[in-house]
Amino acid sequence: MKTELVFYAMAALFTGAAALFPGSSFAASCCGGGSAASLSVPKYATVVADLSIDTELYDGYWNQKREYIADPPGSDLRQYRMTFGGGYRFAKDWQASISLPYVWNDNSYSGISSQTSGLGDTTVSLMYEMLDDNSTWRVYDAKDMIPAITLGVSLLLPTGVSPFDDSQSSFDITGRGFYRLDGTLLIEKTVRPWNASISLGYGSYFERSVNREYGKYVEPYTKDLGDRFSASLSTGYTYVIGTGGDSITGTVSYACMNEGSAHYNGKRDSGSGFDKQSVAGALSYSNNDHNWSLRAGWNHAIKRNGWGQNFPTTDVISVGVRYVFL
Repeated sequence: MKTELVFYAMAALFTGAAALFPGSSFAASCCGGGSAASLSVPKYATVVADLSIDTELYDGYWNQKREYIADPPGSDLRQYRMTFGGGYRFAKDWQASISLPYVWNDNSYSGISSQTSGLGDTTVSLMYEMLDDNSTWRVYDAKDMIPAITLGVSLLLPTGVSPFDDSQSSFDITGRGFYRLDGTLLIEKTVRPWNASISLGYGSYFERSVNREYGKYVEPYTKDLGDRFSASLSTGYTYVIGTGGDSITGTVSYACMNEGSAHYNGKRDSGSGFDKQSVAGALSYSNNDHNWSLRAGWNHAIKRNGWGQNFPTTDVISVGVRYVFL
């Protein structure tokens, strides 16, 4: 059971820090495109406010050998997150954003029950829109195929509860306890009503000193988590409702994420890295003025051998609302 709890601790650490990785670093094209879950300010607007609610359901894990292992009967592991986000366009091609999650953990595992809550890790981001997408209806020449290209940089702030705070168990965790700097690249193309995107992200943690683990003081040591790489592919279709201009967009995507091994006092821990793959689907509704939008999505980890390592398999159900200020 101890090994299994380590995997769930890692998941709590990851999800408590995932509010803006990497999707929310994505900036929209001139028409405010991108995935329904991206936190971005369209070209025509100044400010965006966003509220999302996620329910993450845990169901087994992948071990070191990439084998899927089911949870014991009667287990019920859940994490709920309410994330407040905001973005501000301070120049034609520049915008900044912030995301702050609040996390509830509700767990029952092998006779151990726990309910805790607290802030997750905060993320602040800066995005630069290098190229805009013309979002054409027809492709007439080569320039119509130029995609939107956005570069982003974000900083993860350890405002959540980590194993290095006064926490009592892995079920209390809401954050990683480390600063991390991420760089992101988003390439989007829209040929209405279709759209597609490719995103890449690379992050590096800042080394820190540790003298406490789960509320108990230990001999001081330095710890550095492994670098993180992520990639995702998505495609979507937008349906315009009647003649009023309201629209519904459906999106499907595939994502993979890998984090390297941690180092303790400069020595590599070969068994500490992890990776996962997942698929997702989302629906979003936007009114004719494009100031209000609603969304719902489902992210699913493939519960089979070979689709992950050292990480839980989860389903994440998300709903959200967004308002754009001109």
